[in-house]
Amino acid sequence: MSGFKEISTKSVNTIRALSIDAIQKANSGHPGLPMGAAPMAYVLWKNHLKVDPANPKWDNRDRFVLSAGHGSALLYSMLHLSGFDVTMDDLKNFRQWKSRTPGHPEFGITAGVETTTGPLGQGIANSVGMAIAERMLASRFNRPDFEIVDHYTFVLCGDGCLMEGVSAEASSLAGHLKLGKLIFLYDSNDISLDGPTDLTFTEDVAKRYESYGFQVITVTNGDTDLEAIDKAISDAKAEKTKPTMIIVKTTIGFGSPHKAGKSDAHGAPLGIDEVALVKKNFGMDPEKAFFVDPDVKKDFATIEKNSKKFRVEWEKKFDNYCKRFPELGLLYKTMNNMELAESTEHFMPKFTDGTKIATRSANGKILAAIGKNVPWLIGGDADLSCSTKTAITGEQWITGDDFSGRNIHFGVREHAMGAIANGISYHGGFKPFTATFFSFVDYMRPTLRLAALSKIGTVFIFTHDSLAVGEDGPTHQPVEQLASIRCIPGLVTIRPADANETAIAWKYILENKNQPVALILTRQDIPVIDRNIYSPASDAIKGGYAISDCENPEIIIIATGSEVHIALSAADQLKKEGKKIRVVNMFSTEIFEKQSDEYKEKILPKSLKKRVVVEAGSSFGWHKYSGDEGIIIGVDRFGESAPGDIVLEKFGFTAKHITDAVKKL
Repeated sequence: MSGFKEISTKSVNTIRALSIDAIQKANSGHPGLPMGAAPMAYVLWKNHLKVDPANPKWDNRDRFVLSAGHGSALLYSMLHLSGFDVTMDDLKNFRQWKSRTPGHPEFGITAGVETTTGPLGQGIANSVGMAIAERMLASRFNRPDFEIVDHYTFVLCGDGCLMEGVSAEASSLAGHLKLGKLIFLYDSNDISLDGPTDLTFTEDVAKRYESYGFQVITVTNGDTDLEAIDKAISDAKAEKTKPTMIIVKTTIGFGSPHKAGKSDAHGAPLGIDEVALVKKNFGMDPEKAFFVDPDVKKDFATIEKNSKKFRVEWEKKFDNYCKRFPELGLLYKTMNNMELAESTEHFMPKFTDGTKIATRSANGKILAAIGKNVPWLIGGDADLSCSTKTAITGEQWITGDDFSGRNIHFGVREHAMGAIANGISYHGGFKPFTATFFSFVDYMRPTLRLAALSKIGTVFIFTHDSLAVGEDGPTHQPVEQLASIRCIPGLVTIRPADANETAIAWKYILENKNQPVALILTRQDIPVIDRNIYSPASDAIKGGYAISDCENPEIIIIATGSEVHIALSAADQLKKEGKKIRVVNMFSTEIFEKQSDEYKEKILPKSLKKRVVVEAGSSFGWHKYSGDEGIIIGVDRFGESAPGDIVLEKFGFTAKHITDAVKKL
C-alpha cells in the first residue's frame, strides 16, 4: 500500500512528541528508540496490524511485541492514538506509582500490551511462542473457506535484543519451524547505552538471519521513508514459509539537534530545552505538551475504524464456522477457555501402594492420561524427552510442515524454551509445559521470573532433582536450586513425595490456569507411599500436611519429595521407641502459605519447637520452619560423583541420620 500524505509525517512526529513529553515529565525513560522507530510503528499500525482497541483480546488479532521494552513510551503513545484504553492522563503518569504506563510494558496492566518485556531478547523469544501457537491452532481448526486462525506476530526489536543469546536460540528455532507469520522489525540504529554498537557488535545480522532460514529485507532510510517500510512489511507478509527479519536503519533520537545519533539519547530525558528544539524541528509548537492535532486524531481514527471491521468480520465467520462445524467450534471454545470436561480424578492414573517408581516416570504416565482428556495441554523439552519422560504418549512432534502434534522439540535451548513457552501462554489456546534437568534451571531463571510477574500459567518441569542423580556429579546435582526458585514471588514450586502426589500436583496445575508452576521430580525410583497407613495423597493439595501423626506430638519432622519416605521410616522407628512424632510433608511451601492461619497452626504449632527439616538441597530458607531450636538436614556444599544411593548416604539422607537428629533434640 502506498500513498502516504503530509498528514502521515505529522502523525509520526506526534508519536515522537508524545513519547518525549511523557519521558520529560517523568524525568525518566528512553527517548531515543521512540524517536527513531516511530515511522515503522506508524506504518505497521496504520496499514497492517489487525487489532481492535474496543476489544483488545479478540482471538484472531495480530500480536505486536515490543521486545525492546525500554521504548515503552512509543507503545503507550501508539495505544493512546489508536483508541486503546490508554488516556492522555496515563501518558502524563508515565513511570509513576500504580500507573497503567509502567517503565517497561507489563502484561495485564495496560490494554494492548501482549507481553511483559524489558529484559532484552525475551520479547523475540515470546513472539516465537506466539507464532507457534498460531500455527498449532490453525492446523487444528482451519477448514477451507474458514481460516478462523490466521494472524501475524510482529516484533519491534533493537540491537540489544539481538545481542542477547536468548534471541539467537529462539530465532534459530523459528527459522527451523518455517514460521512464515512471524515478522521482526529491527530498529538498527547502531547505538547502545554505552556508545556505538561496534564496541562489541560487528556481526553481519543479515547473514546471520539468512543462515537461520529467515527472509531478510533491509530498509536503508527508516527515519522518513514510509513507503519503503510499508513495502518491506507487505513483502514479509507475502512470504509464507519463512519468518522475516526487516532491518530498518534508523537514527536514535531522530530530530534532536544535539543528541540524535548519540548514546546520550538512549536512556535519559532529552531535557526541556532540547524537547523544545525537537518540536521546532518538527514544525510543532514547543509550548504545547501532550498535544494531538485534530487532523492527526482523524488520521489515527481510521485504525480504530478498520480494526473494528476486521473483528466484526471474523466474529461473523466464526459464528458460521460453529454452525458448519459444531464439534470443532465447541472444541475451539474449550481450548480457548482451558476448560476441563470432567474432574481430574476421573482420568488421573492411580499408582499401587508399595511399588517403586520415579516421579519423572509417574509424570510421564500422568501426561499420557492428561493428553487423552485435556486437549489444551502441550509441551516439550530441551532435547531430553527420553530422560525426562515428558513426551505426551500417542501425540506427534510438530515440524515446520506439520503443526498438528502436541510435542515440541526445543533443542538444547533452555532459555529460549522457557521464553517460547511463555509466549504460547501469552497467546492463549494452550497451556504449555517445558522440561529439563533441575540443575539447568539456572539457564531459565529470567523466564520463570517473567512468568510469575505476568501471572501466566506456564508449567516448568524439572527432573533429576537431587544428589541422587549420582555419577553425573556436582554439575548435574542441584543443591541451591530449590531455595533459589522458591524465592521468586508468584511462582509455585511443587516437590511431590511419590507418584500419587505427582497426580495431585497436576490437579493443582490444571485447575489453576494463570499460575506458573515449577514441578520438581526424581530421577531415581522411590516408594509409592501406602495410604492405608499414612494420610491420603489428596491432602497434599493444601501444600503441607501431617502425613504421619499421633496424639500430642513432641517432635515434628518436615520433609519434601524423595526424602519423605525416608522421614517416614525414621518416624516409624522412633515411634517403636516410644517417641511421639509427627511427619509433615511439605509438598509446596507456597501453597501451604496460602492456607488459613488456623490450618498452618494446626500442622505446625508454634508451641512445638522441636523440629527436624529434611531436604536434599540447600538449608537456605528452611529456618522459617525449623525455628531456632530445630535441626536442618540439608546440603550446603556441592555434591560428589558416585552412585546416587551412596551420595545420599554420605550426605546424611538416611533414616538413621534422621533418628539421630531427633534424639539430639
